[in-house]
Amino acid sequence: MHFADVVTRIEAALSGPLPGAAAHALMAPRPRRDWPPGFRAEHARRAAGLLLMIPVVHRPHIVLTVRAHTLDRHGGQVSLPGGVIEPDETAEQAALREAHEEIGLSIPAVRSLGALTPIDIPVSGFRLYPIVAIAAERPDLRPSDGEVAQILEPSLDELMDPGRIAWRTLTQEAPTLEFPAFVASDVEIWGATAMVVAEFLALLGWKGPLSSRHFENRADPARDM
Repeated sequence: MHFADVVTRIEAALSGPLPGAAAHALMAPRPRRDWPPGFRAEHARRAAGLLLMIPVVHRPHIVLTVRAHTLDRHGGQVSLPGGVIEPDETAEQAALREAHEEIGLSIPAVRSLGALTPIDIPVSGFRLYPIVAIAAERPDLRPSDGEVAQILEPSLDELMDPGRIAWRTLTQEAPTLEFPAFVASDVEIWGATAMVVAEFLALLGWKGPLSSRHFENRADPARDM
């Protein structure tokens, strides 16, 4: 896939109906966590994440981060650059601000294309608003001390390869959790991050993981989300 062609396709897809929950389900853990009884989802804290697509030798890649292991919340997990939406911000403004703070992204070098479907994350109490953006050239990024341990740039070719899906079982949870994960850039991407990526890839015609499953137990999934 050529970067410019993918940008054109994504822009066109974002102007129409989004695949939403159907795409999220392709990479969702089983069973899905739900909000506690009596909790109203509209009262969830709002967060924004930036799904940034960049060219690497004219091929499309996206930018993800490995959160610092020292963080109290989701330390070691793979995630979109992002964070809490402040009261005076839009989701787009928050996503760009957080990306600047976390990975040194130059905001003027980025063009926003639109929003994906919000996704609820009951385990952390957030509703995540993913924003899709592009940079015309590969940006010079640097991880923020104390927040980001590593910056990842997996290619769309990797992520769209059905053979790159691993099936995992987490037995430390009650009930036992089963989930698919993208295997790319030497990490496994699962949970909410994988669900957002799944909707993005669905805009390009991706159909999800292969139906056959081989589960492996995971003792510590935190480093892989």
